[in-house]
Amino acid sequence: MFHPLRVREVERLTDDSVAVTLTVPPEFREAFRHTPGQHIALRRIVAGEEIRRTYSICAPATEEPAEPVLRVGIRLVDGGEFSTYALKELSVGDTVEAMAPTGRFVLEPRAGHFAAVVGGSGITPVLSIAATLLARQPSARFCLIRSDRTAASTMFLEEVADLKDRYPDRFQLVTALSREEQQAGLPSGRLDEERLAGLLPALLPVADIDGWFLCGPFGLVQGAERALRGLGVARTRIHEEIFHVDDDDGAGTGTGTGTGTASVTGASAATGSMHTAAPPTAATLTATLDGRSGNWPVRDGESLLETVLRSRADAPYACKGGVCGTCRAFLVSGEVRMDRNYALELEETEAGYVLACQSHPATAEVELDFDR
Repeated sequence: MFHPLRVREVERLTDDSVAVTLTVPPEFREAFRHTPGQHIALRRIVAGEEIRRTYSICAPATEEPAEPVLRVGIRLVDGGEFSTYALKELSVGDTVEAMAPTGRFVLEPRAGHFAAVVGGSGITPVLSIAATLLARQPSARFCLIRSDRTAASTMFLEEVADLKDRYPDRFQLVTALSREEQQAGLPSGRLDEERLAGLLPALLPVADIDGWFLCGPFGLVQGAERALRGLGVARTRIHEEIFHVDDDDGAGTGTGTGTGTASVTGASAATGSMHTAAPPTAATLTATLDGRSGNWPVRDGESLLETVLRSRADAPYACKGGVCGTCRAFLVSGEVRMDRNYALELEETEAGYVLACQSHPATAEVELDFDR
């Protein structure tokens, strides 16, 4: 469900990014209290057409009785309708429709030593994770390894510098610029798998890190995961959120959290299927949503989400690209083929969860439950 929220502040971060703060009315405060690392879906109607995008919350998480701070980072995407609107038109006092925070790329504050490898706007959810962790857990430590094109394109410079000043003994910052030399820090260049495999053991006791958080473009996240797995890190300690998938990554383009996100928590982003047999000539979908069930014929070529949306406009979704996880549903019966998955971890797919926006029937009858 979407709620109208008023824009409290629009802060320019770089030439192509802003931070937008939304005011949460008292009646919605508990619904919008987020876990560090979560994102929200925003909606705008243009000429009768609905545009949805998901953006990560960059503010630290608050606890009662404090008011939740709903601040998101938005970077301009070429041709992006919502990001263009946010950077060029959105003003204080405007109203934006938002869904309550969701997402499983999270860290509930606890004692331990944690680390993140981020690229570009991938800093957005990690900023919330690190700031909340360090404030609530006096013994916790956090290492942030970030990659950006240039210093001028780096989002949240002041916020990260503040963490370094406030927690000098518990917050470690390593910066790499891919298109610009810097006076101190790492030599310029991309943080690819080979470079990270050599760099990470020199910076950290890799095996002793309690959780790794990888966020940013597909190539960076996948390279970092392969480097960590090569260094012996268990998959269960690796949490991923992909912010952009390019055509040359072999899986099409998806936008959602942050610049538009793709969320992967604790599992490799991968094109995959729940079933490989030929699709049936005709199929029927039964779906439960908000306690109400219905069944509908699946039209040729449409996803199961599209089938539901024909009769239930309240079906949950944001990106429709297999990257944000908003349309996650439990497969009660039948079999489906999933075109790609950048949002569900392995444990979720093994438990029977699918992405409705990427799922097509592989049996004559399929049943989904969006409420589980």
